[in-house]
Amino acid sequence: MEGGVHEVDASAFKECFSLSWRNPYVLRLAFSAGIGGLLFGYDTGVISGALLYIRDDFRSVDKKTWLQESIVSAAVAGAIIGAAIGGWANDRFGRKTTILVADFLFFTGAVIMAAAPNPTLLLVGRVFVGLGVGMASMTSPLYISEASPARVRGALVSTNGFLITGGQFLSYLINLAFTKAPGPWRWMLGIAGVPALLQFILMSFLPESPRWLYRKGREEEAESIMRKIYPTHEVDGEIRALKESVEAEIEEEGSSERINFMKLLKTKTVRRGLIAGVGLQVFQQFVGINTVMYYSPTIVQLAGFASNRTALALSLVTSGLNAMGSIVSIYFIDKTGRKKLLIISLCGVVLSLGVLSAVFHETASHSPSVSRQETTHFAQYTCPDYQSTTTSWDCMRCLKASDCAFCTSAADKLFPGACLISNSTVKDVCHGESRMWYERGCPSQYGWLALIGLALYIIFFSPGMGTAPWIVNSEIYPLRFRGVCGGIAATANWISNLIVSESFLSLTVAIGTSWTFMIFGLISVAAVFFVLIFVPETKGLPIEEVEKMLEQRDLRFKFWTKRPDQIKKNSDV
Repeated sequence: MEGGVHEVDASAFKECFSLSWRNPYVLRLAFSAGIGGLLFGYDTGVISGALLYIRDDFRSVDKKTWLQESIVSAAVAGAIIGAAIGGWANDRFGRKTTILVADFLFFTGAVIMAAAPNPTLLLVGRVFVGLGVGMASMTSPLYISEASPARVRGALVSTNGFLITGGQFLSYLINLAFTKAPGPWRWMLGIAGVPALLQFILMSFLPESPRWLYRKGREEEAESIMRKIYPTHEVDGEIRALKESVEAEIEEEGSSERINFMKLLKTKTVRRGLIAGVGLQVFQQFVGINTVMYYSPTIVQLAGFASNRTALALSLVTSGLNAMGSIVSIYFIDKTGRKKLLIISLCGVVLSLGVLSAVFHETASHSPSVSRQETTHFAQYTCPDYQSTTTSWDCMRCLKASDCAFCTSAADKLFPGACLISNSTVKDVCHGESRMWYERGCPSQYGWLALIGLALYIIFFSPGMGTAPWIVNSEIYPLRFRGVCGGIAATANWISNLIVSESFLSLTVAIGTSWTFMIFGLISVAAVFFVLIFVPETKGLPIEEVEKMLEQRDLRFKFWTKRPDQIKKNSDV
């Protein structure tokens, strides 16, 4: 990364996998650190399914939207603190130590959640898990980036993204597996401690980042590790370039330990790097990805699929597509480039969100009507608000009433149904007559289109916006500021995540699901212009080259063409 110019090999994906026999040590480092991404992904995915059963066990959670959002968002709040602490800990104690601390916190949180007797303790466990996820989310890609040869750096850092989406897919499988177990959500949340324990064990036997060691004056240890990472004909040049980079920074600052934060903000290359890095992390969340991941089963229910098990099974499809998208990213990230992949990804996200907005608008506009005759059939269970009105209602209005649900024919769910009190007793009565029970969303003939919209969203988001922001942030900062700037960017990501996850359900209640997705679509359009203007192309470039690009403010609107200097360098290799 601090070395000389590396040719950008179009077959970086194949070369990455050829490491499995040429240099398995590099892959061992990458996949062991990448388990931090698995923790990130598992926690993101598992809460979406667990929330369905937490609502069943705790009536207070079922009736209070803000409490549901708090259970989801408590981990995000913890991750904000974890990411902020992680940036400092990375520079002070090292990448490896930070990952080990993150594993300990995550494991502790998983145990607390599994044993939680009430929502309060469940929230405490979620905060502990969040602390671990926040620290791991910015440390894992940083560790991988600093322990990877430049030509396959993007592909190896993408393994972290693959493990994030793999963790999400695994969480949906586990959610589905435990739907009929006693206390299903306890199993779903408690099993999260297993990968944390596994990574703690694996990382205990791995070295610290060679670049961090060199920065701390432990040159012999750093050189020994780099000789295991790089081919023999490259290692001396890498060591020499790293030494020159560190010495230049020390000479400039006067100390290898002290970071002047004011100078960090005043340094043009760092400031522009932060604009690009932080901006990408913010937009990654504000285009709505974690509404899909945290609330995917809930969205499926809003689209008209009533059963918890059905909602989880259908959500598994979107999670699987997310994992597949990260594999696509590993192939294309070093071949196509970060910027081009981001633009393609965001354009697809805009299209997908438009589809979702249109589908939910049609769902709300064509909701089945409430029949007085059907409701009278369940006279003692009639929704009080409906009983006191003389106007005609539809299913959507019924669900928006206080503690009411919609019961309709299983033979044709679009037939007029009954608006009844929402509780477990009435739900059993409705099911006892072979009818369908709807509490979250109304039956709709457009439900499958919503699933297609979700699938398209994931297909486009995952290869680009899902992984590229983390890769760019692992490449774009000078070595001296990489830990701190990475921490700032990760903190921005988690703050944005908190805002979105804490407001999604409330927005759907206040303005409707259709307008909520429309807002995300408009933000995605803004993100396209942001990437065009502020994000540099970093594929295959040493850090020094990235700094020069930021110094010159090379906007490169024609990002699909090669730079003349890059063509010349490739021809000289």
